[in-house]
Amino acid sequence: MSEQRQQSADRTDDTGRDARDEPANEALAQFVERFAAQLVDAGMQRMPARVFACLLASDAGVLTSAELSERLQVSPAAVSGAVRYLSQVDMVSREREPGSRRDRYRVHNDQWYEALTRRDHMLTRWENTLREGVAGLGETTPAGRRLAETLAFFEFMQKELAGMLQRWRDHRDQLRTAHDE
Repeated sequence: MSEQRQQSADRTDDTGRDARDEPANEALAQFVERFAAQLVDAGMQRMPARVFACLLASDAGVLTSAELSERLQVSPAAVSGAVRYLSQVDMVSREREPGSRRDRYRVHNDQWYEALTRRDHMLTRWENTLREGVAGLGETTPAGRRLAETLAFFEFMQKELAGMLQRWRDHRDQLRTAHDE
């Protein structure tokens, strides 16, 4: 074996990974599992949470199913189900790997902004339904008052959300400008 090949073999573990990257790999794995657990606590299913956290923490924000499977040490079927769910709720997008038949999955840089923007549309739908409920039950009934207060809460949230999203866009643009300098 050549000296260069031997040095390379000395640096890799049983899976072919470079042993010099072990602290970074361990920190990445710990982050993925910790953040995924917090997403599960918030109501997300476990495997989609792990896949999303893994994509979010990848440098490119793009991984193939095989890469996700390897990094998370799970079956390709588990990854497939997770990315199907994440695609349906617009948390990741699927794209074709150039020159290949393999799909890649991408988490977008503005993921949280987009998620809140979609939530804004849902609040509008809830408000309309609540207005109908208040009208149907009557504002003076206990149920009608409860619905009216819920409606007022969502109207307040939507008003605040619009301003918050604009402030975020301004702040994000400043961060990007500072990063590019």
